[in-house]
Amino acid sequence: MAEDLIRYDILAQDALRGVVRKVLAEVAKTGLPGDHHFYVTFETRAPGVRISTRLMTDYPEEMTIIIQHQYWDLSVTEHAFEIGLSFKGVPERLLVPFTALKSFVDPSVQFGLQFETAPSDEDILEGGHEMEDVDTSPLVLDTPERSDEPPAEPGEKPAAEVVRLDAFRKKS
Repeated sequence: MAEDLIRYDILAQDALRGVVRKVLAEVAKTGLPGDHHFYVTFETRAPGVRISTRLMTDYPEEMTIIIQHQYWDLSVTEHAFEIGLSFKGVPERLLVPFTALKSFVDPSVQFGLQFETAPSDEDILEGGHEMEDVDTSPLVLDTPERSDEPPAEPGEKPAAEVVRLDAFRKKS
């Protein structure tokens, strides 16, 4: 097989990150439509990520945020998004470059994307880092189970929570 000098794998990853960028930019302008909500997983130590020391201690490798009811000041640039979220009652600002994304899931419509993150500078300096084949096909997700908790009372905001999304990860 001939060597891929065009690097379709990188082009496909960039295009799919563009989907996330476009969706988040629209949500920043108009809010979340209907029942849409997003689980966004990113590498906390990726270049350009800005989170508090407290969050870095709690999530030293990766973090999943939920963009649904309780977020504020979502802003999107060509290279990153910034969002306000509350963790254990403490408001935080997060800056996440699109290159740090590991996954983007909208469980309301069973849509998901997984990304290969760029190798770190240390990996590049150590050498021997080989690119793996990238699966760019969208994930097909099972409908998540509904919670048995009663809905929040009118005027009461539902509590924000951080969840692990292993159920949405592709099994190798």
